[in-house]
Amino acid sequence: MSNKSELREQLRALRRVHVEAQPDRIRALLFHRPPAPIVAMIEPGAVIGLYHASRYEAPASAYAGFFAEQGHVVALPHFGARDAAMTFRAHTDPFGASDLAPGPFGLLQPAGEPEELVPDVLFVPLVGFTETCERLGQGGGHYDRWLAEHPGRLTIGLAWDAQLIEPASALPLEPHDHRLDAVVTPTRIYRP
Repeated sequence: MSNKSELREQLRALRRVHVEAQPDRIRALLFHRPPAPIVAMIEPGAVIGLYHASRYEAPASAYAGFFAEQGHVVALPHFGARDAAMTFRAHTDPFGASDLAPGPFGLLQPAGEPEELVPDVLFVPLVGFTETCERLGQGGGHYDRWLAEHPGRLTIGLAWDAQLIEPASALPLEPHDHRLDAVVTPTRIYRP
């Protein structure tokens, strides 16, 4: 695995096979609520940044309802255009998707001009991760740039177990890559 592009393609294929092998009823039970050790890391009243998952990403939509019930404000990524910087906007229907519409990348995002927010806690999608919580993202650099502009955020990856990169040295790291504070899979919590 000589470079990130090749590694991404291999991991996307593994993730697709992994997700398609799970029965729908099992997938519906996974990522239903954040594990208690993760909840304990989050301050009361923190703004929670989530994402609307693509078909094969670890789902985060149930987390939106959970955090809303706990009194947190929930925000999702928002892009004004394909070349625009990623911002976060209020997710005003955290128990559904009535406030969402497809954005420039085809992913659901808050529609219109809801309030722009800066999350205190950021749950991030990923293509791959290491046991020490290095993250391989989609390749656009949106999260790395956002985190560079907003340091000090609690960052937690959501992933399928099949996305673990072993050995960790197989992931080529660059200076702009941000290590996550934790990664949650259906079977384990990883911490650096």
